[in-house]
Amino acid sequence: MTDGAVFEAARVLVAADKFKGSLTAVQVAERVTAGLRRIVPGLAVETLPVADGGDGTVAAAVAAGFARREARVTGPLGTPVTAAFAVRDGVAVVEMAEASGLQHLPEGVFAPLTATTYGSGELLLAALDAGARTIVFGVGGSATTDGGAGMLSALGARFLGAAGEPVAPGGGPLATLATADLSGLDPRFGSVDLVLASDVDNPLTGPKGAPAVYGPQKGATPEDVAALDAALGHFAEVLEASVGARAAEAALAPGAGAAGGIGYGALVALGATFRPGIEVMLDVLGFAPALARATLVITGEGSLDEQTLHGKAPAGVAAAARAAGIEVVAVCGRLALPPEALGTAGIRRAYALTALEPDPARCMAEAGPLLERVAEQIAKDFLG
Repeated sequence: MTDGAVFEAARVLVAADKFKGSLTAVQVAERVTAGLRRIVPGLAVETLPVADGGDGTVAAAVAAGFARREARVTGPLGTPVTAAFAVRDGVAVVEMAEASGLQHLPEGVFAPLTATTYGSGELLLAALDAGARTIVFGVGGSATTDGGAGMLSALGARFLGAAGEPVAPGGGPLATLATADLSGLDPRFGSVDLVLASDVDNPLTGPKGAPAVYGPQKGATPEDVAALDAALGHFAEVLEASVGARAAEAALAPGAGAAGGIGYGALVALGATFRPGIEVMLDVLGFAPALARATLVITGEGSLDEQTLHGKAPAGVAAAARAAGIEVVAVCGRLALPPEALGTAGIRRAYALTALEPDPARCMAEAGPLLERVAEQIAKDFLG
C-alpha cells in the first residue's frame, strides 16, 4: 500500500495507550476519531483503548465493557484510599497502582522504605468477593518496594520478627524478619487463575532488581537502595525456609521485580503466572476480533522511545497487527525512535505532536487539539 491509497470500506481501529500527563487512552481515541472524521466524514472507526498492566489498565477494561467497581483499601502510607477494579464474566482486572501507586503520595513525598502493598492485597480480596475466577493483576506505577509482603499480609500471611511481633510495613523492616507463615493465605487462590501482567521482567534483587532499577523513582537514595536490596534478599531467604526452593527460584523469575517486588509475592505465594502485560490485556480487551474488522490500525503513547520496544502497548499492538497483515501507524507526544526501529516494530509511520508544537509544556497543555490535527494528516496520508 502507498500513502494516499484509498481504502474500500475502510475501517480504522484506534488502539492507543494514554499520553501520560495529558490525555487518557479514552481521550486519545476520541481525539484521533474526531480528526479522522473531519477529513473522511462517516469513516468507520472502532476504538479500543489499551494498557500494558500499569496505570490506566482498569480504565481500559472499563472502556472495553467491563463493570467498574470500587473498594476502600489501605494506601501506600497506611491511610485509606478508594481504589477501582473491573469485572466481567468472572474475569477481574486489578491494577495495583489503584491501591499502592505513586498517585496516592502527596506531591514531593516519598516513602521508599515504609510504603506498603497491603491495599493491593485488599483489592485482590475485593475481586475474589466479586466472584472472579480469573484475575489479571496489572502491576506498575507503584510507590512500594516491599516484595509484596504487605499484599500477602492482607491475604492472611504472617511475617514476624525474632520476638514474634509483626514486622512493620514496608521493604526496609523486612531486614528484621525472622519467620514467615503462609498457612493462613486465603484458600480461594488455590482455584483462581491469577495472571501477573507486567511490562518489566526484572528479578527481585541485584543490579537489575526492583530496588536498584526502580527504587530511585520512588525516592530511594543509594543507601536506601542498598538497604532495600538486602532486605528483599533476606525476605526471600526466610520464605525459602518456609516454602522451600521455589522461593529462591521465584526471586530470579521474570517479573519478580515488578512494582517493587510485588510480582515476587504473587509468584511465590499466590500461584501467579507471569505474562507480558500488553499480551494479556489485548486478550482481555478483545483485540483479536476488533483487529479482524480493521483495515488500518492507529496505536501510540506519550513517548515512542526505546522503552516502547520492550513490551509497551504500541509494540504489542503493532506486532499483532503485523501478524495479521494490517498496516499500523502511530501517534505520540514525542518521537525518539528512528524510522528503521519503527519499521522493525511493525509501525509504518509515527506522527509526533512535537512536530507541530516543539515546546514541551505547550505541547502537553494542547495535546488534544494537536492530536486531532495529527489525525487529520493521517487521514490525508492513508485514507485520502
